[in-house]
Amino acid sequence: MALRLITLSGTTEVTENLYIYEYGNDMLVVDCGVGFPEQEMYGVDLVIPDFTYIKENRGKLRAILVTHGHEDHIGAIPFLIQDVDVPIYSTKLVAGFIEEKLADYGIKGKRVNVFNPEQDTLSLGVFKIIPFRVSHSVPDAVGFAIDTPEGRVFHVPDYKFDWTPVDGRPFDIAKAAQLASGGTLCVASDCLGATTPGFTESEYAIEGKIEAIASKVGGKVFFTTISSNISRMQQALNVAVKLGRRVAFVGRSIESKAEIARNLGYLRYPGNAVVSIKQATKLPKDKVMYIISGCYGQAGSNLYRVALGEHDRISAEVGDVVIFSGDPAPPGTKNSVDFVVDKLIEANVEVHYYDIQEDLHVSGHGSQEDIKTLFAVLKPKYFVPIGGTIRHMRAYKDLALRMGARAENVFEPMPGDIIEFKEGKGYKAGNVPVKNVLVDGLGIGDVGEVVLRDRHRLAQDGIAIVLLQIDRNKRTLFSDPEIISRGFVFHGEQKGFLGATAKKLKGELMSRKVDKRLAWNFTIDYLERYFYQKTGRRPMILPVIVEV
Repeated sequence: MALRLITLSGTTEVTENLYIYEYGNDMLVVDCGVGFPEQEMYGVDLVIPDFTYIKENRGKLRAILVTHGHEDHIGAIPFLIQDVDVPIYSTKLVAGFIEEKLADYGIKGKRVNVFNPEQDTLSLGVFKIIPFRVSHSVPDAVGFAIDTPEGRVFHVPDYKFDWTPVDGRPFDIAKAAQLASGGTLCVASDCLGATTPGFTESEYAIEGKIEAIASKVGGKVFFTTISSNISRMQQALNVAVKLGRRVAFVGRSIESKAEIARNLGYLRYPGNAVVSIKQATKLPKDKVMYIISGCYGQAGSNLYRVALGEHDRISAEVGDVVIFSGDPAPPGTKNSVDFVVDKLIEANVEVHYYDIQEDLHVSGHGSQEDIKTLFAVLKPKYFVPIGGTIRHMRAYKDLALRMGARAENVFEPMPGDIIEFKEGKGYKAGNVPVKNVLVDGLGIGDVGEVVLRDRHRLAQDGIAIVLLQIDRNKRTLFSDPEIISRGFVFHGEQKGFLGATAKKLKGELMSRKVDKRLAWNFTIDYLERYFYQKTGRRPMILPVIVEV
């Protein structure tokens, strides 16, 4: 038998983190996150990992271990749990986020097992898991030391060495070093910062920058960050309290996560510091701060509606300030955030955002010196970069080589790759077939390449609907064809151009015997060529045929 590390997803993309450790009849899943749709994925809400291998081996699965509370590490858990009901383990804050998410998907009564990274050890099948604290942009993040029959493996996604974190709990480097003292077979760790020189900056400095901006504002302050970034919310709250402003949370995700964090002791503020939106609207403008959802510019989010002047309760106007404390990092979000920023500026609102170098956001991912420090502490024999793209993996490999690693001991895994460890040796051992699974509304995996291609075509060139009546007995047209288009030609052109096209189609169909199937195929083929010849566009052709 061999220890198998399967990088199911989360290697060539920054999101969709899901990793499998397998030995004999025991298997662990570490993290289970969502991805975000690219712009060309019209109508797709989420991208989730392909769970086929896990479902096929559900009898081996002992648990899902979760490292921290970001969506790209917890967001797909409800989809997996619907098919494979196994225990989930995480820290206290992350458990609160997961249980809320499960409830949102109608999964009731499922409790997450909470461990204390200062003292707990988990025994799951042949695996012994020892968690330890790491620093990240969300509190209560951990790495895992996983004892296996082949040796100790460290799994350390999304970390940096921040000695002054907002929650006061830095990377437990002493525990990590102690755990590594007996030897490290392999480390699978964050590579997203491998192209960035130096150490990643501490979160601590941001609070002063927020205060410097907010202290000069005579109107309302709107502060936006991702809903799971409790540390950043704490800093905004600290500033508001210091400046005598009351805070209103705006947005379901912001409100719910802030409530969970406060109930669990991760968000602290005086009882009168937070008010409802209704109460906030009655306060003087210079006495309120809104912590509002929509930092990625999501259409329909609260900040999006404020920017368009469509929010039913609050507005942004001259004298107000909007502070973005986050980068438009997920794929496909940059254009959306740019749109919201431009709309706010157009309304003469002062906006502090990512293109202005004010350092209102620092990465939660370790840069080159953080990565080298981790290597020096753990001293692994083998290296597996995770949580980045191909260029980040290559930069991570270069760092490992500079630290003395052998080239053959640094893997650059693709989605589904299997890395095996046996008798102290590691090697690539094949691949588990995987694909992107797209979530569209209530449908999971029922949107494939053909559907996306059709949606792309509709978005680019529109649709032409052709109404045909055919005499079933004579196999000829019963009446003149009618063509209706949407998103193809201007409304004023429809009668002239489409009317003339219908006459040409009628001439072609009248010259031959047709049934329903032949009329369908001929109409599509003829109009696709004709429309492209005349307009340079290829609308979707949809014949509607009635036999009489």
